[in-house]
Amino acid sequence: MSPFGDFTGIRGRITPNADIAPFTWFRVGGPAELLFQPADADDLALFLSQLDSGVPVTVVGVGSNLLVRDGGIAGVTIRLSAKGFGQAVREDSNHIRAGAALPDKRLAAFALGEGLAGFAFFHGIPGTVGGALRMNAGASGGETRERLIEAAAIDRIGKAHTLSNVDMGFAYRHSSAPDDLIFTSALFAGIPSDPAAIRAEMDAVEKHRETAQPIREKTGGSTFTNPPGRKAWQLIDAAGCRGVHVGGAMVSEMHCNFLINTGGATALDLERLGETVRRRVLETSGVRLEWEIKRVGRFAGEEVAPFLGGD
Repeated sequence: MSPFGDFTGIRGRITPNADIAPFTWFRVGGPAELLFQPADADDLALFLSQLDSGVPVTVVGVGSNLLVRDGGIAGVTIRLSAKGFGQAVREDSNHIRAGAALPDKRLAAFALGEGLAGFAFFHGIPGTVGGALRMNAGASGGETRERLIEAAAIDRIGKAHTLSNVDMGFAYRHSSAPDDLIFTSALFAGIPSDPAAIRAEMDAVEKHRETAQPIREKTGGSTFTNPPGRKAWQLIDAAGCRGVHVGGAMVSEMHCNFLINTGGATALDLERLGETVRRRVLETSGVRLEWEIKRVGRFAGEEVAPFLGGD
């Protein structure tokens, strides 16, 4: 029996002291105390119902917008499998049901194949449907909230929930859905359209990413959200942070709202660099940048105290 609970009947994979860094785009961070990869939604619900209520739970996707600290993640880390949560189906003339582990790019590709417009912006988001729901992910002028009808989720004790678009409480790069909910799937609405027009829109999204973002580097995507009426990258550039290093971490020369692991960075390097950028932007512009990248886990020794207070 696990010290975290009695997991009789669980069909998914349970791995103690699991290496999480390979699951993240930054390729840094300590291990997960216990990693659970459920077989399907029923397996996830059963696991959560048996999990000790005092054990912390962290959910990770493809790790594209995630920084795992060097001390690793305490408690249980849940990563939804592609087999159990990575499918997409067309439910009727204009609705798609997508699993939470489905990559956003594949949602866009599936919609293209079905001749449904409105999903091209997902082609430019390097995450999963679950992450898009949690943070109202967007790109190229589109946002998740524009397409979502409802989302299915399971809470900390294994109970299933269905949330409407209104229930999600969407705002810019934010959802106010309860933190303990783990999204399992979502229903989206599209607009029947000419596949050639959809393909052209997706190509434009792809071209922008390739020419403006360091997508072939070890990065975590956009580091900070855009302040109201401003662009984070412009504020960072004006603060003289383009190309700045801390250890093995660097502010991208190509797009300075991206941090890069140049090869030997630690999570500590990356977080210290991010806080250095926040401090310099505040000093030069008076604007307080807020992290878009999710930082999880424990520090390994030295901690990074936010230069600006708060988190």
